[in-house]
Amino acid sequence: MTWTRELIEQLDFYWDHSLMPRLEGLTDDEFLWEPVEGCWSVRSQDDGTGMIDWSYPVPEPPPFTTIAWRLSHIAVLIFGIRASAHFGDGSLTLETAEWPLTAAEGLESLRRYHSEWREGLATLDDDSMRVPVGEAEGPWAEYPMSALVLHLNREVAHHGGEIALLRDLYRDGFRRG
Repeated sequence: MTWTRELIEQLDFYWDHSLMPRLEGLTDDEFLWEPVEGCWSVRSQDDGTGMIDWSYPVPEPPPFTTIAWRLSHIAVLIFGIRASAHFGDGSLTLETAEWPLTAAEGLESLRRYHSEWREGLATLDDDSMRVPVGEAEGPWAEYPMSALVLHLNREVAHHGGEIALLRDLYRDGFRRG
């Protein structure tokens, strides 16, 4: 057993058998659907680009989020920024990301950043999985890369399940009343 192989296989299994099958046929209406008032989403800016709703610290309780927000969270914040920080030049940030405004753009972003993250992970060996991730990860700085990867795999499954539930609610006609 190697940590790298096991962690990648865990992500691959969820990606291939749960997440991507549940995203087939995603429409723009579903992607941007706001089932309750005050949702966080990805919104068009004056220049035509998208921007994710965000604030730090996150309000308590946190706002309800759309599929667009959740899918973008997985794509950019979980995969993209991490791939850029650990395996790239570190240039991808909340401000430099291209936030998707359509379902097709969202799925493309998800596939792209997942691929970059997965390809980066595949370059690591077990010794690399034991090294602390460093300051790029804030509260995770002292944790080994394996702990970060486990956490991110959980995050993908968590938010992927939320997206699947929102799709079920949309399909079955849930409407705020």
